Amino acid sequence: MKIVSVFIIAIVAMIGLKGCQSATQKPTIQGHESEVIPFRAVTFDIKDVKLLDGPFKHATDLNKKVLLNYEPDRFLARFRIEAGLEPKAEQYHGWEDNTIAGHSLGHYLTAICLMYETSGESVFKERADYIVKELAECQNADDFGYVGAFENGEKILEEQVAKGDIRAKGFDLNGIWVPYYTQHKVLDGLIHAYKICGNKKALEVATKFTDWLYTIVKDLNDAQIQEMLHCEHGGINEVLAELYGLTDNSKYLEMSKIFHHKCIIDSLANHNDILAGTHANTQIPKFVGTARRYELTGDVSDYDASEYFWDRVVHHHSYVTGGNCNHEYFGQPDTLRDRLSDGTTETCNVYNMLKLSKHLFQWEAKAEVADYYERALFNHILSSQHPKDGRVIYNLSLEMGGYKVYQDPQWFTCCVGTGMENHAKYGKNIYYHNNEELFVAQYIASELNWKDKGVKIVQKTKYPEEQGSTLVFDCEKPAEFALNVRYPGWSEKGISITVNDKPVKITEKPQSFIAIKREWKSGDVVKISFPFNLRLESMPDDKNRVAVMYGPLVLAGDLGPENDPESNELLYVPVLMTPERNPEKWLNKVDGKVNTFVSDGIGRPKDVLFRPFYGVHERVYSVYFDLFTEEKWDKQKAEYLEKQRQLKKMQEMTIDYFKMGEMQPERDHNFKEHKCWVEELKRIKYREADRGGWFSFEMNTYAGQPMALVLEYYGGLPGSRTFDVFVNGHKLATENLSNRNSGQFFNQVYDLPDNLTVSGGKITVKLVPFDGHRAGPVSSARVIKR
Repeated sequence: MKIVSVFIIAIVAMIGLKGCQSATQKPTIQGHESEVIPFRAVTFDIKDVKLLDGPFKHATDLNKKVLLNYEPDRFLARFRIEAGLEPKAEQYHGWEDNTIAGHSLGHYLTAICLMYETSGESVFKERADYIVKELAECQNADDFGYVGAFENGEKILEEQVAKGDIRAKGFDLNGIWVPYYTQHKVLDGLIHAYKICGNKKALEVATKFTDWLYTIVKDLNDAQIQEMLHCEHGGINEVLAELYGLTDNSKYLEMSKIFHHKCIIDSLANHNDILAGTHANTQIPKFVGTARRYELTGDVSDYDASEYFWDRVVHHHSYVTGGNCNHEYFGQPDTLRDRLSDGTTETCNVYNMLKLSKHLFQWEAKAEVADYYERALFNHILSSQHPKDGRVIYNLSLEMGGYKVYQDPQWFTCCVGTGMENHAKYGKNIYYHNNEELFVAQYIASELNWKDKGVKIVQKTKYPEEQGSTLVFDCEKPAEFALNVRYPGWSEKGISITVNDKPVKITEKPQSFIAIKREWKSGDVVKISFPFNLRLESMPDDKNRVAVMYGPLVLAGDLGPENDPESNELLYVPVLMTPERNPEKWLNKVDGKVNTFVSDGIGRPKDVLFRPFYGVHERVYSVYFDLFTEEKWDKQKAEYLEKQRQLKKMQEMTIDYFKMGEMQPERDHNFKEHKCWVEELKRIKYREADRGGWFSFEMNTYAGQPMALVLEYYGGLPGSRTFDVFVNGHKLATENLSNRNSGQFFNQVYDLPDNLTVSGGKITVKLVPFDGHRAGPVSSARVIKR
C-alpha cells in the first residue's frame, strides 16, 4: 500500500513541477527501490571512478595521511565514559571537550568510509568496522538504545525535553550544545558504514538509537517541537529520511517530518527569502534533508523549498568563490560589499551546499548546478586545504588584505570534521548517468568504469592548468549512448569538440550540455577545448568592487608573504586605477607561470600579481579590489590620510595604552579574567568574555586632568553582545555591539567623571556581559587627555 500511495503522490507532484514536462521527454533513471521520483541522472559509486594525477588526487592523498594519523579510540573515549565503560585512550580536545562531543567521530566514520570507497585500501574499512563494534558495545551498556558522548545527554533529553520542558536557544537545548546536530553526524557515519562497507551492525545501531530518539519527540505537540527546533539540529531530517529509505519503516519518515523547522523551511518553500540574520550553516542542512525527503516521497513542497533555497544562496548570498556567510551569518540578499572579513565563507557551508547541489543535479541535470559545483569545488574546497600537510580551514577569508588560517587537526571544530570528508570523495560528482546518457559534469583527471555498459573512459587533463580535456574510450563491445559534455557558463570564447579528430557541430549556448549520440568503440577519442577568458565579477551592491576570474578560477591578488614587512605594512590594499572593465586590456601573462598575470601600470600604490586562489597559501592576498578613476581616488586617499591624522592626534593625547592579547602588556596592566579568551581578526588580537565571564585591567592616569577612556571594539561578530563597562566599581556605560560597525575596528570614547577617585595613579576597568551575552571584542584600551 505504501509503495502505491507514494507512487501516486510522486506522479501528482511531478505534474506540477516546473521543467518536468521537458524532463519526462528525456531519458530518466530510477534510483534505489525506495525512491519514488524519476531522476534525470544519478552518480556512480565512488569506487567506479579512479582519480588520476592532478590537484584532486594530491588533496586526496594528503587526506589519507590525515585520516590515518587519528586514533579511533580517542574519538570513542567520551562514548565509553557516558556508557559507563573505561575509555581506552585520552579523548580528543577542542569542541570534543564540550557538550558537542561526538560530532567528530561521526565525521571521521563517514570520511574513512568514503576514503575506503575512493582508495580501496582495507585499513579504512577495518577502522570503520572497529568503530561500529565499539559503538555497539556502548549501546549495549544502555537499556534503551542510547549512544552518545556529551555529558548527561540521555538524562536531560529524557527527563526534560521529552516531558515538554524545553529551553532552546540558537545553539543550546536545555544546557546541551546542539545535541541533534551531533546525533545527525553520528547517524550519518553509521549509515555510510552500512551502505559503503556493508556493515549490517551499523544499521542496527542506527535504528536502535533512532527508536530511542523517537521516545523523546513522539509526545511533544507542534508548539513544543518548533520551540525545540530553534536550537541548531543539523541535517537530522536527512538521516531520518535516509533510514526510512533503507528500512521502509514509516516511523522514521514521521520523525523526519517532526524535525521540520516551519519558520525556515515553509518560508523558503513559499519563495520568501527570510535568511538575513540567520546562522547560515544551521539552515543549509535542513534543505539537504528536504531534498532527500522529496526523493523518497515526491512531496512537491520539499522540492520547492530545496530549489528556492539553493537559488537564493547561490545567486543572492554567495561570494565569487561560491562560499557564503560572514562570521557564520547570512546578511541581506545582494548586499555583500561590506561583508568582507577573515570570518567569511565557512567551509561547512560549502560542504553542505555541494551536498544539496548533488541532489538538484540528479533531478534535472542542469548545467547551472554543475557550474556552481565547479566554482565552489575549485575556488573554495580545494583552496581550504594546505597543500603540504593537509590542514584545513574553518573560515576562508575574503578580507581585503587577508590570509588563510589553518586549523590544528588535533583541536576539533565542525570544519575539521567536514574537512575530513571534503577531500575523501572527489570522484563522486564528476560523472552522472541514466540508462541512455553519460554526463561529464566536471573536468577532473579520472578514469570511469561504467560497468553496466562495459565501458571505461579515461579523462586525460591537467585542468585547470589545461584549457580543455580529452576522453579516451575502452569498450568491451560497441555501446550506444549520448555523451553529454558540459559547456561551462563562463566560456565566453566558445567551445570546440572533436570525435576522432572530426569536429562536432555545436549550436548550444554556454551553461548547457552538448549531447553527442553515437555508437562508441574502443579507441574513440573526444577532445574538448574551451579557451579561458579574463573577466570581472562585481559585488551585487557595488559595481566597482570586483574580483578577477580566469575561466573557472578566482584569481587572488598576491600581496606578499604573511610575515613580510612590506606586505604587512601596506598603507592600503592596492586599488586599480582604470575605467576599463575588460581585464584583458590591463593584465599581462607572467612568463613561465600558468594562469598567472600582473597588472600593467594601473595598481596604486603598486601593481598586483594575480594567480589562482586555490594555489595561494601562507600569503597575504585580496580577492576583491576597488576600481577608481583619478578623481575618485584623490578623494578616497584624502579620507584615508584624514583617518591617519586623527589617529596621530589621539596618540599625542594618550596617557596610557595597551593591546589586548599581548602577554607582557597585559601583565603590565594587571589583566585578570574569568571565562575569557584571545582571538585574532585582521592580524589584530582581541579579548572577549564568554557568557558568565568578565575581564579587568588597570590603566595609568594623571591627577587633576580631564580624561577619557577609549576602547577599540570590533563590530559585526554574531551573537548577543551587551555588557557594562565599570571603572573603579562604578558603572561608566552600557555598550551593545550587536549590528555596530560591521566588519570594522572602531574607537568608542567614554568621558571619565571629573570627580573620579584615582588611587596610586591607576584606575581599574572591568567589562561584564549581561546574562546570556558576551563582552567584547576589545582589541585595545587607552586613557587620553580629554
